[in-house]
Amino acid sequence: MTTTTMRALVQHEFGDPAVVLAVEERPLPQPGPGQVRVRTLLSPIHNHDLWTVRGIYGFKPALPALAGTEAVGVVDALGAGVDQLDLGQRVATGGTFGLWTEHFVADAAGLIRVPDALPDESAAQFVAMPFSAISLLHSLDLREGDWLIQNAANGAVGRMVAQLGAARGINVVGLVRRAGGVNELRTQGIERVIATDTDDWRDKLAEITGGAPLHVGIDSVGGTSAGDIMSVLATNGTLVVFGAMASPTLEIASGDIIFKQAAVKGFWGSVVSREMPADIKGQLFQELMGRVLDGTLTLPVAATYDISEISAAVAASGEAGRVGKVLLRA
Repeated sequence: MTTTTMRALVQHEFGDPAVVLAVEERPLPQPGPGQVRVRTLLSPIHNHDLWTVRGIYGFKPALPALAGTEAVGVVDALGAGVDQLDLGQRVATGGTFGLWTEHFVADAAGLIRVPDALPDESAAQFVAMPFSAISLLHSLDLREGDWLIQNAANGAVGRMVAQLGAARGINVVGLVRRAGGVNELRTQGIERVIATDTDDWRDKLAEITGGAPLHVGIDSVGGTSAGDIMSVLATNGTLVVFGAMASPTLEIASGDIIFKQAAVKGFWGSVVSREMPADIKGQLFQELMGRVLDGTLTLPVAATYDISEISAAVAASGEAGRVGKVLLRA
C-alpha cells in the first residue's frame, strides 16, 4: 500500500517548544524539478531551532509551521532533471527548514553526499554547527600561533572552535561558567579551559597565555560575560558576538572599547554561508569532513528521541552539563 501521509512536528503558536510542538499527520511531499524527497533518519535539536519555535529568532515562520533545520536522510524520490543524486543515497542538509518530519523535500544542489565512513549520528549534525565554527574561524583572519578567547566553551560551537583552532595552530582559551564544564571538555581533549565562577580566573588566563595578546574574543552568552571577554582583549582587539544564551543585551565597559580602540561585530552563520563563494565553501566542507573522519573534530550525541517524545527531548537538550547533541528520530 502506498503511503500518502507522514508524521511531522507542527506548531500552531509560538511558545515553549515542549508545549507548542506536537506530532500531526501531514501530506507526503512530492519533489518538484531539481528537488528530491528525503526520508529523515536523524535530526539534531539546536538552540536556534528552539528560539525559532519560541518566535524570538531572526527567522520567524508563518504559522502553522514545521520545525528543525538540519538532518541526515536517504533520498527516496527524484524530481525532474535531478541527475547528481541517486535513490538510496544518504545525504545531509543544514540549509532546509522543516526537518522534524518523516520526509522532507529539498533542492538537490544544496544537499551533501554522506560518505559510508560517516555514521548517521555524525552526519546528522555535520553541517550547521561545524560549518558555523569553521566559517567563523575562517572569517577571523588569525595566523598560526595567534590567541583567541571564547565563552560558552562547552557549547557545541565552542567545543568545535577549540578543536578546529588547535588543528589550524591557533591557540584557543575557553571560558565556562562552572568548574564542572572544565572536566567535561577535558574528556573531549580540550585543555585550555577556565571556569569564571572564581575571582582569580583572570590570573589563570594570564598563566595559560603567558601574557600573549588576545586579538579576538567570541561571545555566545551576552550580558556581563561579553564584558568579561572585552576586558581581556588586546588593543585593537575584536569582540565577535555569536549568540545570546543568557542575555539579549551586552554589558561592556565603554572604557574597554574606547581605550583599546576595540571593535564589536556580529556573526550570523546562515547569512555567512549564503554569501560565501562556492569554492571557499567547498574547501571548508572538505576540511570539515577530513577533521571528522580522522577524529580531530568530535560530534558526540547526548541522547536520541522519537519525534513523538519532543517534550522529553527539549528537556534533555536544556540539561546543564550535557555533552553532545540531542537527536530526533523520525
